[in-house]
Amino acid sequence: MKSITANKQRIFGLDVVRALAILLILCSHSTILIFPESESILIKTIQFFGTIGVDLFFVLSGFLIGGILIKHIENKQTSFKHFTEFWMRRWLRTLPNYYLILLINIGLLFVFNTQIPKQLYKYFFFLQNFSNKQSDFFTESWSLTIEEFAYLIGPILLFLLGLIFKKSGKWLFLGVTLLVISSAIFYRFIFDVSITTIPHQFSWSKSLRKVVVYRLDSVYYGFLAAFIAFYYTSAWKRYKWLSFGLGVVLFVGVHVYIFIKSLDPDHFLFFFNVYYLSAVSISILLTFPLFSNWRSSGILQKPITTISLWSYSIYLVNYSIVLLSIQHCVAISDLTTLTKLGVLVGYWSATFVLSYLLFSFFEYPIIKFRDSARFKRWITS
Repeated sequence: MKSITANKQRIFGLDVVRALAILLILCSHSTILIFPESESILIKTIQFFGTIGVDLFFVLSGFLIGGILIKHIENKQTSFKHFTEFWMRRWLRTLPNYYLILLINIGLLFVFNTQIPKQLYKYFFFLQNFSNKQSDFFTESWSLTIEEFAYLIGPILLFLLGLIFKKSGKWLFLGVTLLVISSAIFYRFIFDVSITTIPHQFSWSKSLRKVVVYRLDSVYYGFLAAFIAFYYTSAWKRYKWLSFGLGVVLFVGVHVYIFIKSLDPDHFLFFFNVYYLSAVSISILLTFPLFSNWRSSGILQKPITTISLWSYSIYLVNYSIVLLSIQHCVAISDLTTLTKLGVLVGYWSATFVLSYLLFSFFEYPIIKFRDSARFKRWITS
C-alpha cells in the first residue's frame, strides 16, 4: 500500500475532501450511536454535517469520473466499446466491495434474527431506492445507487446523442451534464407539486434526498466542475480563492436563512425540494478550484491519504456492520458516560480495523488487478 499512498498522481486537496467527507459521516454516526434521542443543537449540527459529507462524496465522484469521460472525448474514445471499458474499470472499483458487504449484511439478518426486508433482490441491481424510498436495511447503500446510475447514464447519453448529432465533443458533454441536472431538478419540482398534503410520519430525507431519480444532479455538478477545470484551466486556477469564498458564502448564507426562518425539510418542502439541494452542491463545487490545486504535502499527508484510500471501506462497514451490531448487543441508554465513551472508542477502532482489512486484503488487490497490464490487454482485446 506504500506505493499507492506515495503516488505522485494523487492530488492532496482531493484526498483532503475525501477524508473530510468520511470523517464527517463517522462523527454523525457516532452521535446516532451514543445520543440516539438527543435534541441538542450541537448533536443535530454534527448529524447535519454528516449529510454534507455525502454531498462532498457526490461532487468529488462526479469531478473525478467527469474528468475521465472528458479524456475519453478528447481522445476520440466514444464508441460503445470504449464506454464498456470505462464501466468495467469503474465496476471493478465499486461492485466487489458493495456485494461483499451486502452479503455480510444479509448474514447479519440471520445472526440477529432480524426480519428479511421485502424485495431484497433489488439490492443486487441497485434498485432499492431508484424511484421510492428504500427499506431500513443496508441504509448507507442509498448513495451508492445514485453514483452507479450516474456513471451509467452519462456515457449512455454521450453515446446516443453522439450518434444522433454525428459528433462528440466538449459541448455534447456539457449538454448531457446540464440535461441530467435540469431533469433531476424537474423531477423534484414534480415531486413537490404532487404532494397536496404531507403524509403522516413523512420523511423528506427518505422520500426525496435519498432517491436516485431526484439526486442524480448531485454527481453531475461534479461533471460541471470537471468541464470548467479541463477546458478553462487558467480561470480555474486564477480564481480559486474567489470561488472558494463564494462557495463558503453561499453555503453559510443558505443555512443562516434556514436557521432564521426555522425551516424544516419535512414541512417546507418547496424550498428544500427545488432550491436547497442544488445550492449545497453548487457551494461545494465552488470550493473545488482550491482543493483540486492543493498539492502541498506535509506531516498530515500520509494519514489523510490513508483515510482517503480507506474511505470507501469505512463508508461500507461503519454503520450497518459495526454500529448496528453494537446496538444489537449493547443497551447504550443504560450505560454511564464513561462506558459510553468506551463504546465510542470501540466503534471507531472496529471501523478502522475492519476497513484496513477490507481495503488491504480485498479492495486493494482488485485495484491492482484492474490497473495491471494483463487486465488492460484483456479489456482492449
